[in-house]
Amino acid sequence: MNPVILGCSLIGSILFFSMMNSPKVVLKDIGYYLLVFILIAITNPIFSHNGETILFFLNDNPVTLEAIIYGIAIATMLVAVIFWSKSYSEIMTSDKFVYLFGRTIPKLSLVLSMALRFIPMLKLQIKKVNQVQKTLGLYTADSITDRILSGIRVLNSVLTWSLENAINRGDSMRARGYGLKGRTNFSLFKFYKRDGMLLIAIILILVIAILGFVFNIFDFYYYPAVSSLEITGVGILEYIFVFILMIIPFIIEVKENIQWKLLRSKI
Repeated sequence: MNPVILGCSLIGSILFFSMMNSPKVVLKDIGYYLLVFILIAITNPIFSHNGETILFFLNDNPVTLEAIIYGIAIATMLVAVIFWSKSYSEIMTSDKFVYLFGRTIPKLSLVLSMALRFIPMLKLQIKKVNQVQKTLGLYTADSITDRILSGIRVLNSVLTWSLENAINRGDSMRARGYGLKGRTNFSLFKFYKRDGMLLIAIILILVIAILGFVFNIFDFYYYPAVSSLEITGVGILEYIFVFILMIIPFIIEVKENIQWKLLRSKI
């Protein structure tokens, strides 16, 4: 877990997430995950006592500098993964997934596309069932028992709906001939020349970054003592390529937004 790579990943994930959501949503999520970040960073040195630089003792257990830094690294990695995952769930819709893998692995692509939509649909259905039950006069009592029973009732209804919805969707796709040989597919997506050039550029940058791991340029240790970063010409160049790789999605979104605004201004 190289700290520079973790920092680049966190910056890239937040920038990319900010391009697809309103400032209110972005600030709310950053505030929430900042608390998660602090909690993880504080928790690790309490339970992990490895490291040779002892700062102080807590209940006769040493709190080390290395454990604190390692906790910060874990928190950075976790928050970055969460932001990347949230951005992925917004961009990679089920129709895009089916377009990419529908011909090669039709059954698996259908299952995965349904899985990607499962949690958002489940949240929406829970909200709907909740509102309907409130309209019917439920949730009138403030007791904990009534709330638990009402929650179980909502969960039971939503789980039944989700199973029925999955079966109906599978039957519907089978009736339409999904996955059969010779079946044509209509799609709004096209693979342009610029997409191929961008893909080649990403692969080249990724190969360069992988070479950094192969030749131990990114090696970094937290225990027993925090190691130092390799500050050489090659090392700096590797970190630059990693940073470029992390902000490519953000650059693409900025370009698309500018292009869209220019086209709208010409109308």
